[in-house]
Amino acid sequence: MTSNPAATPDPQQRASQLRSQLQKAGYAYYVLADPIMEDAIYDRLYRELQDLEQEFPLLITPDSPTQRVGDRPASQFQTVRHHIPLFSLENAFDGDELRGWEDKWQRYAQQQAIPTGSEDDQAGYVCELKIDGSALALTYEEGVLVRGATRGDGTEGEEITQNVKTIRSIPLRLQWEAAGWDRPPARVEIRGEAFLPLASFEAMNQQRMAAGENLFANPRNAAAGTLRLLDSRLVAERSLDFFAYVLQIDDSVSNGEPIGWPRSHWQTLQTLETLGFRVNPNREHCATLAAVQTYCETWDRDRHDLPYMTDGVVIKLNNRRLQDQLGFTQKFPRWAIAYKYAAEEAPTQLLGVTFQVGRTGAITPVAELAPVSLAGTTVSRATLHNSDRLTELDIHIGDTVVVRKAGEIIPEVLRTLPELRPGNAERITMPTHCPACGSPTIRPEGEAKTRCVNTSCPAILRGSLRHWASRNALDIEGLGEKLVEQLVAAQLVTSIADLYTLTVDQLLPLERMGKKSAEKLVAAIAQSKQQPFPRVLYGLGIRLVGAVNAKTLVEQFPSIDQLMGAIEEEVAAVFGIGEEIARSLGQWFAIDANRQLINQLRTHGLSLEHTVEPPPPSGVTTDSTPLTGKTFVLTGTLPTLSRGDAKAKIEAVGGKVTGSVSRKTSYVVVGEAAGSKLDKAKSLNIPCLSESDLLDLIAPTPAPVSTDEP
Repeated sequence: MTSNPAATPDPQQRASQLRSQLQKAGYAYYVLADPIMEDAIYDRLYRELQDLEQEFPLLITPDSPTQRVGDRPASQFQTVRHHIPLFSLENAFDGDELRGWEDKWQRYAQQQAIPTGSEDDQAGYVCELKIDGSALALTYEEGVLVRGATRGDGTEGEEITQNVKTIRSIPLRLQWEAAGWDRPPARVEIRGEAFLPLASFEAMNQQRMAAGENLFANPRNAAAGTLRLLDSRLVAERSLDFFAYVLQIDDSVSNGEPIGWPRSHWQTLQTLETLGFRVNPNREHCATLAAVQTYCETWDRDRHDLPYMTDGVVIKLNNRRLQDQLGFTQKFPRWAIAYKYAAEEAPTQLLGVTFQVGRTGAITPVAELAPVSLAGTTVSRATLHNSDRLTELDIHIGDTVVVRKAGEIIPEVLRTLPELRPGNAERITMPTHCPACGSPTIRPEGEAKTRCVNTSCPAILRGSLRHWASRNALDIEGLGEKLVEQLVAAQLVTSIADLYTLTVDQLLPLERMGKKSAEKLVAAIAQSKQQPFPRVLYGLGIRLVGAVNAKTLVEQFPSIDQLMGAIEEEVAAVFGIGEEIARSLGQWFAIDANRQLINQLRTHGLSLEHTVEPPPPSGVTTDSTPLTGKTFVLTGTLPTLSRGDAKAKIEAVGGKVTGSVSRKTSYVVVGEAAGSKLDKAKSLNIPCLSESDLLDLIAPTPAPVSTDEP
């Protein structure tokens, strides 16, 4: 008996399904900066919907993803309207589609009687690598950077100027004189891509792994997430870079083009370099489409050697006059297209699973694979993330699995092929006992990670020691990974505090340890006692407490005793901390072994208090303002200032910003959607300020100056 063949899907029903799927993916990508779908899969589904709508035009709806550029921006930042819209690009996936695009723009030019002849320096195409990052729109007025914004939906984006200013490859002032311009334009728009170099991305993920935090899947997600951080100091630490690729005059305010304005796209890229921007050096001026295709094929092979991510090539007509005349469709420029590379995946066999224990006790399953070539390298291990992922994959020893490089960096198991599973294959589950120490494991409520909570676990100890000695913590020179392994294996060190009792004689028997090296290490450990309290707090390796958070906590709780004694609500109320970090601190301090460690470090002379400069001697005055010593609380969303901006302005004039309202609060600054802090301020009769009131208080309008002569 044979089964009935599957029914052909109804076009209307299929189009509805595709619209729903693509809209969800578009929202996650453009608004939340947290993609739920790989680019290659999105492109394939988008193309399927396009084909359906082309075959059945009545299926087109106003809300179809094919009828718009993107989705609305998120609301955490101020929304701004782009002076010049940012259009997306049509995609091509092979040479035939590239030739189809060329035929299409040439046919349109012929229909509109647009001359396509060009002088040699304006002819042909320009090819640029498509950087896998986050698009930015930069506005310069009279040559000075006044605004940076995300792409958003192409019409509106998020204003992130303070974060943009941390990117050193973005000039704050254009070098317009060097470009040969007779004057700076009243307003000029620069478009480009912010991205994380691979070295920065790998370093960031190593730090997150050491801290027990979730890893970024790829550099694009990391760049987008970084740009949306509210604290620009954190953005600066992540070393974003930027390539510029578009230069436009805003005709609504500019009085014509300055002398020396570029007439071709190739000249535009050269001008951008002269103005002070980084421009991708791997660009090429191609005379023919055949040369374009050769360029695309070359970089499909060579892109794995680049220090940044690229997922294709952008091809543009070189002649700017021709670009202007060809114009745009409803969604795309007619004069440009993106050639997209296929995502690389490969099947291989799962040989086994290793469970790694991090310094916070987080246990991560790692797939041991039959070696396979992937994205230019040989892969034999891949992350399986956590228990939820193991369940989702339903993975068994001996499975044939499909592996890819997430963002072409971190190998991960994408899916299994159960039809190729051997008989009686063993299903993989998370261990019930720690693989390093044998203690029972737990999975805290609300967390995806399974953890070992034995503070004496050697794996946790090794990770803790490496973190304690790291550059941003106690910065102990000479205490590297191999030496840490030896110290733990020889049981010379059973906690961080034991480092401060090590002697030269104890170190000498260790491998490759001479007397001079031992003396240097003991001296470096002793020197680390001089490190300030914020570094010590960060070095303790408390989950979610990074270097910046440690500084913030120390400002509010100047000693370890005050921090240990604070209730979670007090800690959570500190601006920039929140409930999750407060809970993590509370859990860490509740463990007796950790409190004993604090006491031992105190005995060894480590700094556990924030050193404040002593007051000036009697009779000596210091600069002060009317706001010196005043305490402010911020609540709600301010019209133009981010919380970080408002805090910086208050602190610049001697004020202090705290996270909770009390009788000691001097002012509460109130924005839109203010919450319980406003109610408490009113109940305590504390003065409330609008943003404009705050700015007037910080920099009051000067009184008129008399022009009468005395």
